[in-house]
Amino acid sequence: MRTVDPPLSAAVGQRVAGLRRLGKRIVFAMENDIFIVLHLMIAGRLHWRDAGAPLAGKYNLAAFDFPNGSLVLTEVGSKRRASLHMARGEDELAALDPGGIEPLECSEAAFADAIKGSGHTLKRALTEPHLFSGIGNAYSDEILHRAKLSPVRLAKTLTAAEADTLHRATQDVLREWTARLKKEAGEKFPEKVTAFRKGMAVHGRYREKCPVCGSPVQRIVHGENETNYCAQCQTGGKLLADRALSALLKKDWPKTLAEWEEMAIARARPGVPR
Repeated sequence: MRTVDPPLSAAVGQRVAGLRRLGKRIVFAMENDIFIVLHLMIAGRLHWRDAGAPLAGKYNLAAFDFPNGSLVLTEVGSKRRASLHMARGEDELAALDPGGIEPLECSEAAFADAIKGSGHTLKRALTEPHLFSGIGNAYSDEILHRAKLSPVRLAKTLTAAEADTLHRATQDVLREWTARLKKEAGEKFPEKVTAFRKGMAVHGRYREKCPVCGSPVQRIVHGENETNYCAQCQTGGKLLADRALSALLKKDWPKTLAEWEEMAIARARPGVPR
């Protein structure tokens, strides 16, 4: 819980008049102009349970009780990152908006201005909530693969044509996956929420074949974030440096996809350490 005013009690007995998305947050709009704003972060999940479902177990954090069932918030793991804000009125709600433009609604010109005005890499720019609303780690990988652009390229170096290509790839990927996930859920509550989906081109598919060129999907890991990409399609065959592995291997770190494949073949030989 991140706020104290209005209190949670302000929502008790009130009807949910609507649902919205605010960046990556889910907003429950109550009839009395109170808003419950929920951010699931990485591990937060919502589950529909029978009315009055108990909050037994360390992963069950909160329940939103309705006459016909309970919406239960869980978060697996030791870190508690999911957050809940309460807001009174549209002005307080707007203060929680990071301000990024909606990628499915913005024009090519607005998209280009936002992406090229950033001093970040393309991967970071796409997932920056102050620039774009609601694009996460998984779909940024898919977008950049579709656009055939390197995740570590500086956004400000894009040409006008490349910015248009990225804009189109962003909208196509998000629309395709929105339609696909809606169809998959049907009329049921979407229980199987994950960032790793069958049918994704590169995200979560390290060492599997790229669906476009057949080359092995690569990855770089920075902290808890993983970036997946195809070296052949996106970086001209160049492998991007993984901070941990490149520091460990130093001069032995492969610079190209060909070198990486040679190392993989060598590791596959009997008696060679993996």
